[in-house]
Amino acid sequence: MAPTDVTVDRPFAASTVLTDEGGGRFTAELGTLFSIGGKAHGGLLMVLLTKAAIARLNAEHGGDTELDPVVVGTEFLRAPELGTVELETDVLKLGRQASVAAARMTQNGRLLLSATVTAGALPDADPSWLAESPMPLEPPADAIDFVPDVRTPGEGLAAATEARYDPATMAFLRKETADPVVRGWMRPRGEDPDPLFALLAGDALPPTVFNRGGGRGWAPTVQLTAMLRARPAPGWLALESRSQMIAGTWFDEDCTVRDATGRVVCQARQLALSPLPRR
Repeated sequence: MAPTDVTVDRPFAASTVLTDEGGGRFTAELGTLFSIGGKAHGGLLMVLLTKAAIARLNAEHGGDTELDPVVVGTEFLRAPELGTVELETDVLKLGRQASVAAARMTQNGRLLLSATVTAGALPDADPSWLAESPMPLEPPADAIDFVPDVRTPGEGLAAATEARYDPATMAFLRKETADPVVRGWMRPRGEDPDPLFALLAGDALPPTVFNRGGGRGWAPTVQLTAMLRARPAPGWLALESRSQMIAGTWFDEDCTVRDATGRVVCQARQLALSPLPRR
């Protein structure tokens, strides 16, 4: 049964359960948890693909190792409906430092997403160099607890996570224009963040293009590549997305995700389509 009860103790864990069908095939259920506007959140879809690929690689390694996702490149072809999806995996490489698998998500015979997942061991040691960020690692008192028209309180993603947003980067809420930069903080309800949640967080902020005026609504991701850099420490994840160029219907986003210690845990870059203007 698809996870729909937002009162479950661990919504993220409940929404990422895979059923092993054998032969590198899995099924998953898309419910209203981690959904927006009746559609499954794109970050959740990446997590399911990644989890399936990692499970396949662990099995091919004989089950004597637990690999971490290191790089995930995803092509978003079609948006699935809520319900059952199928995942198929193929091993592309088995290596000592890095192993690679392909994963595909289908529904009723239609290909929805395709991903390539590189797996290895995330570093436990402190970084030898880390770029500083002026962004607070926890939400300040004036942080916004939800974004109207983007996250609906008590439903879907807003109920499955704790999220706050930097009001200084929410010009679109004031019907103003500003630089295409959005900042916020997020953590899963009832559990600590892990690398898979950090992957989801890399696609969790409102689209940066909202701050440039025009349409506000669904901004579909076309391609997203994420690098997982470390296991997150318990606590909030600090997120910052910014665009380098908006041209025609296309815009890019670079999202950096830091954990409660300030360490970078995910870097995600995507190309997306701007929402159509409202009429």
